[in-house]
Amino acid sequence: MTVWRLIPPFSASGAVHMALDAWLLEQHIQGNHPPTLRFYTWEPAAISLGYHQRHYPDHWNTLIWQGRSLDIVQRPTGGRAVLHQGDLTYAVITSGLSGSRMESYRQICEFLIQGWRSLGVELQYGEAGRGYIHNPNCFGTATAADLIVSNGYKLIGSAQKRCANAILQHGSIRLHPDLTIFQQVFQSESIEPIAPNFVLEKTSVKPVIAALIESAQACFNSEFQLEPLSDLEWNLLQKFSTSNPKLYFSTASIAESANAAI
Repeated sequence: MTVWRLIPPFSASGAVHMALDAWLLEQHIQGNHPPTLRFYTWEPAAISLGYHQRHYPDHWNTLIWQGRSLDIVQRPTGGRAVLHQGDLTYAVITSGLSGSRMESYRQICEFLIQGWRSLGVELQYGEAGRGYIHNPNCFGTATAADLIVSNGYKLIGSAQKRCANAILQHGSIRLHPDLTIFQQVFQSESIEPIAPNFVLEKTSVKPVIAALIESAQACFNSEFQLEPLSDLEWNLLQKFSTSNPKLYFSTASIAESANAAI
């Protein structure tokens, strides 16, 4: 049984979260940090772009959600744009997984499948082919790395960054999406299936997190040690972000995030 770090859930800007995920991966690669699991929410609502996604529609810069502009941030992982509103995000940083990229996806996604099964929701992998690359919306299609429910609703979309023997996999779990802002972002009248009632009934954040933590311990054969980020780590993260301009965030954001528990 391995010992993993469990970082308590908190809410922060997209830039803070993306910088933290990238920094945790770097520290794990260097042998300075154990495998890690964390959950988080986005404040304000945001659109995250895949690492190689260089362009996006101009109207995204003027979108407002609950009186605040949508944040736009680039992920350290690949894939297409994701709207982070009403979702819960998970991040797994680990190493030593064998097999192909798809096999590693499935090894990590197993804790999501088992956790939701314990809540009475069965998930299966999507089946979209290569045509998904022409869809600007990550949740517009479901690939073999994504998890859907019986009516085709894509509940979880995930993305990976692999470096040496280490992996960062994080993904968006759509709990309470607002279809109006979704349509404004992607300007689409034909959206994917609506979340069925049996999913919506299970979407209080804390029970979902608790179920996923329990399943992760079994699937990763691990013991979790709950450990918040220290002041030193926040300072190191600030230094890391200044050397990665795409992931830059302000000191004020750090101070707010340190106290923004879910």
